[in-house]
Amino acid sequence: MLYLEGHEYADTLRRLTLWTHHVLLPVYGREVTSTAPWCGRWWEHPEAIAQLHGLWLAWGDMTGPGSEAIGPANWHRDCLGPVMASLRDPQGPFAGCKPHAHRPKETPPVDTMDPFGPQPPQPPPPGVPA
Repeated sequence: MLYLEGHEYADTLRRLTLWTHHVLLPVYGREVTSTAPWCGRWWEHPEAIAQLHGLWLAWGDMTGPGSEAIGPANWHRDCLGPVMASLRDPQGPFAGCKPHAHRPKETPPVDTMDPFGPQPPQPPPPGVPA
Protein backbone atom coordinates (compact mmCIF):
# COMPACT_ATOMS: atom_id res chain seq x y z
CA MET A 1 0.00 0.00 0.00
CA LEU A 2 2.79 2.40 0.89
CA TYR A 3 4.34 1.91 -2.55
CA LEU A 4 1.18 2.76 -4.49
CA GLU A 5 0.77 6.17 -6.07
CA GLY A 6 -1.86 8.30 -7.76
CA HIS A 7 -5.09 6.67 -8.88
CA GLU A 8 -4.01 3.21 -7.73
CA TYR A 9 -3.32 4.50 -4.21
CA ALA A 10 -6.58 6.48 -4.09
CA ASP A 11 -8.64 3.52 -5.31
CA THR A 12 -7.06 1.11 -2.83
CA LEU A 13 -7.45 3.58 0.04
CA ARG A 14 -11.13 4.05 -0.91
CA ARG A 15 -11.77 0.30 -0.82
CA LEU A 16 -9.83 -0.02 2.46
CA THR A 17 -11.92 2.83 3.91
CA LEU A 18 -15.17 1.13 2.91
CA TRP A 19 -14.07 -2.11 4.57
CA THR A 20 -12.81 -0.32 7.67
CA HIS A 21 -15.96 1.75 8.10
CA HIS A 22 -18.53 -0.91 7.15
CA VAL A 23 -16.97 -4.15 8.40
CA LEU A 24 -14.10 -3.63 10.81
CA LEU A 25 -15.28 -0.76 13.00
CA PRO A 26 -18.97 -1.74 13.34
CA VAL A 27 -17.96 -5.24 14.48
CA TYR A 28 -14.58 -4.76 16.18
CA GLY A 29 -14.36 -1.05 16.99
CA ARG A 30 -14.40 -0.94 20.76
CA GLU A 31 -14.89 2.16 22.87
CA VAL A 32 -12.16 4.79 22.61
CA THR A 33 -10.34 5.45 25.88
CA SER A 34 -7.01 6.97 26.87
CA THR A 35 -5.58 3.45 27.06
CA ALA A 36 -7.15 2.37 23.74
CA PRO A 37 -7.05 5.39 21.41
CA TRP A 38 -8.48 5.55 17.90
CA CYS A 39 -8.27 8.39 15.43
CA GLY A 40 -11.35 9.38 13.46
CA ARG A 41 -8.93 10.41 10.71
CA TRP A 42 -6.98 7.14 10.72
CA TRP A 43 -6.20 7.54 6.99
CA GLU A 44 -3.85 10.40 7.91
CA HIS A 45 -1.59 7.98 9.80
CA PRO A 46 0.64 6.02 7.36
CA GLU A 47 1.32 3.30 9.95
CA ALA A 48 -2.42 2.76 10.43
CA ILE A 49 -2.94 2.58 6.66
CA ALA A 50 -0.17 -0.01 6.32
CA GLN A 51 -1.45 -2.16 9.19
CA LEU A 52 -5.12 -1.94 8.19
CA HIS A 53 -4.24 -2.73 4.58
CA GLY A 54 -2.47 -5.91 5.68
CA LEU A 55 -5.41 -6.80 7.91
CA TRP A 56 -7.85 -6.24 5.05
CA LEU A 57 -5.83 -8.36 2.61
CA ALA A 58 -5.58 -11.17 5.16
CA TRP A 59 -9.32 -10.94 5.83
CA GLY A 60 -10.06 -11.39 2.13
CA ASP A 61 -7.65 -14.29 1.85
CA MET A 62 -8.63 -16.07 5.05
CA THR A 63 -12.41 -15.53 5.11
CA GLY A 64 -13.35 -15.25 1.44
CA PRO A 65 -14.64 -17.86 -0.99
CA GLY A 66 -12.29 -20.80 -1.23
CA SER A 67 -10.72 -20.22 2.17
CA GLU A 68 -10.45 -23.06 4.65
CA ALA A 69 -13.12 -23.44 7.34
CA ILE A 70 -10.49 -22.59 9.98
CA GLY A 71 -9.60 -19.35 8.15
CA PRO A 72 -11.85 -16.96 10.10
CA ALA A 73 -10.63 -18.29 13.46
CA ASN A 74 -7.03 -17.98 12.33
CA TRP A 75 -7.67 -14.42 11.07
CA HIS A 76 -9.07 -13.43 14.47
CA ARG A 77 -6.17 -14.99 16.35
CA ASP A 78 -3.24 -14.23 14.07
CA CYS A 79 -4.25 -10.97 12.40
CA LEU A 80 -7.07 -9.05 14.04
CA GLY A 81 -5.89 -9.25 17.65
CA PRO A 82 -2.27 -8.22 17.07
CA VAL A 83 -3.11 -5.43 14.61
CA MET A 84 -5.83 -3.88 16.75
CA ALA A 85 -3.61 -4.13 19.84
CA SER A 86 -0.82 -2.37 17.98
CA LEU A 87 -3.05 0.35 16.54
CA ARG A 88 -4.84 1.01 19.82
CA ASP A 89 -1.76 0.90 22.02
CA PRO A 90 -1.38 4.15 24.01
CA GLN A 91 2.05 4.59 22.39
CA GLY A 92 0.84 3.50 18.93
CA PRO A 93 0.08 5.57 15.85
CA PHE A 94 -2.95 7.23 17.45
CA ALA A 95 -1.09 8.39 20.57
CA GLY A 96 -2.19 11.95 21.22
CA CYS A 97 -5.38 11.64 19.16
CA LYS A 98 -8.71 11.95 20.93
CA PRO A 99 -12.28 11.67 19.61
CA HIS A 100 -12.77 14.49 17.11
CA ALA A 101 -9.21 15.72 17.76
CA HIS A 102 -6.63 14.39 15.30
CA ARG A 103 -2.98 15.07 16.15
CA PRO A 104 -0.42 14.36 13.44
CA LYS A 105 2.36 12.05 14.54
CA GLU A 106 5.82 13.58 14.46
CA THR A 107 8.32 11.56 12.46
CA PRO A 108 11.52 10.76 14.36
CA PRO A 109 14.49 12.80 13.12
CA VAL A 110 16.95 11.24 10.71
CA ASP A 111 20.47 12.67 10.49
CA THR A 112 21.04 11.59 6.89
CA MET A 113 18.58 10.21 4.38
CA ASP A 114 21.07 7.64 3.06
CA PRO A 115 23.78 6.85 5.62
CA PHE A 116 25.67 4.78 3.03
CA GLY A 117 25.49 7.36 0.23
CA PRO A 118 27.70 10.37 -0.38
CA GLN A 119 27.78 12.66 2.62
CA PRO A 120 26.61 16.26 2.23
CA PRO A 121 29.36 18.87 2.31
CA GLN A 122 30.35 19.85 5.82
CA PRO A 123 30.69 23.53 6.78
CA PRO A 124 34.27 24.64 7.42
CA PRO A 125 35.42 24.72 11.06
CA PRO A 126 34.97 28.03 12.88
CA GLY A 127 37.61 30.57 11.93
CA VAL A 128 38.39 28.91 8.58
CA PRO A 129 37.15 30.93 5.56
CA ALA A 130 34.75 29.09 3.29
